[in-house]
Amino acid sequence: MPVTAYDVAVTQQVSPAAGAPVDRAALAVDVVRRMAHVTAALRHRQGSAFAELGLTPAAARALRELDPDHPLPARDLAGQLGCDRSNVTVLVDKLEQAGLVERRTDPTDRRQKTLLVTGEGRVVRARVIEVMSDSRLLSGLTDEELSTLRDLVWKVSDGGCPESCGPE
Repeated sequence: MPVTAYDVAVTQQVSPAAGAPVDRAALAVDVVRRMAHVTAALRHRQGSAFAELGLTPAAARALRELDPDHPLPARDLAGQLGCDRSNVTVLVDKLEQAGLVERRTDPTDRRQKTLLVTGEGRVVRARVIEVMSDSRLLSGLTDEELSTLRDLVWKVSDGGCPESCGPE
């Protein structure tokens, strides 16, 4: 990420001389701005990669949630995604049209359909997982820094958010 004049000004605001008090509000503003930048960069990179695969980010996430070795009812996928079953129907329609998923009758309950990842779906799903775990933005961190970052992000997300914070 290139350093801008704004970055220098904010850094000077939040990096006081030794012994000087920290401006917590300015520091928080800078942290939130930088977190938003990282989030936007991740979404852009992932969105571009998913588009190359012919998927929307929502369809990619749905495909990732499906276990190729264990067919899943659509209602369970909706629960995993934290969305309405009607939304899952639209996502599964797109995945099925792309040949990545098949709807099959559940052998234990013929009224229910399960979702089966196709051979092509397995290949695309593996690529989706690669895209979602791409850590190039973090490559400049040492293992210790990455561990510290993970702990801090956990603290401000899962660990500091006992109520439902919405889908991942």
